[in-house]
Amino acid sequence: MTEPGREPKAPFGVAEVSGPSMYPTLRHGDQLLVHYGAGVKPGDVAVLRHPLQQDLLIVKRLVERRDGGWWVLGDNPGAEGDSRLFGTVPGELLLGRVLGRYRPREDGQRSLWALASWAVSAVRPVLGDRSPSRRLRAR
Repeated sequence: MTEPGREPKAPFGVAEVSGPSMYPTLRHGDQLLVHYGAGVKPGDVAVLRHPLQQDLLIVKRLVERRDGGWWVLGDNPGAEGDSRLFGTVPGELLLGRVLGRYRPREDGQRSLWALASWAVSAVRPVLGDRSPSRRLRAR
């Protein structure tokens, strides 16, 4: 995940998704509206510093608060790179909550149907969901 042009003290910023770990909720290339310093709860999608490589920002779903931090999972159970690999993420590494996403138009979308379909789905709120926590408890 990259974060172009973020001001350290700005309450809102834009970040770009890279990788498949949050598919289908987020896709590679999606632009995210992030509320830095916002309150969070289980189910929210958040931007965090990677606990093993803190110069790397990641976007994951907050599953539950545990001793030592947040247990986080990607929405794509086949992708790696979440708490199953690195454990809990300390609270001080949580940067903000994702409010919405903008999906850029793909090259080749030239038909009226493709453009209308893109226009309807391009901007969406990213809502809290408890599906990862249910997946975690099912194990």
